Amino acid sequence: MAAILTSLRNTVIAGFVLAAVLFLMYLNWDGYLGHGFWAFIFRWLHVLAGVMWIGLLWYFNFVQIPNMPNIPDEQKPAIGKVIAPAALFWFRWGAMATIITGIIVAAMNGYLVDAFTLGISEGFEIKKNIAIGIGMWLGTIMWFNVWFVIWPNQKIALGMVDADADAKAKAGRRAMLFSRTNTLLSIPMLFAMVSAQNIY
Repeated sequence: MAAILTSLRNTVIAGFVLAAVLFLMYLNWDGYLGHGFWAFIFRWLHVLAGVMWIGLLWYFNFVQIPNMPNIPDEQKPAIGKVIAPAALFWFRWGAMATIITGIIVAAMNGYLVDAFTLGISEGFEIKKNIAIGIGMWLGTIMWFNVWFVIWPNQKIALGMVDADADAKAKAGRRAMLFSRTNTLLSIPMLFAMVSAQNIY
């Protein structure tokens, strides 16, 4: 067991093996790999990616940013040169995987256009599509912030792009403010996504 748990790679593989066991149980119960199964698989991937994305968003906002002033200056390069770049890699690709799998799920289940238009074409009759649409729009805004505001500014703030100290400070603040914006939006986004699963 230690050989599995001391290696992140082995741990993740073991997690997917256990999921494969559940997959075999699913086949035994249903024996059918039709539309419903694939919609489920993409929803599962959507949730996995979303946990990675929002988990790291909350790590940055609840742990890293508030504790940076408490870290001695000589130790800060370890955060900026090692931890933050690795976390930002998984953060931005978690966002990308979340948006892509979410669009696939919405398309597979036939509500992509109705949700993105917030139910206008349905005369606002299907509340589930309005709720999921609000969540989708909030998620899309958050994804945009990650790729087109937070990440470009973090590259400057962390010194991945040449810039003077003043530009780094401004970029760091801008990245932090948009990260906080995403933290703010994550709460109603999750509310809308979850509520949509319980509205008929």
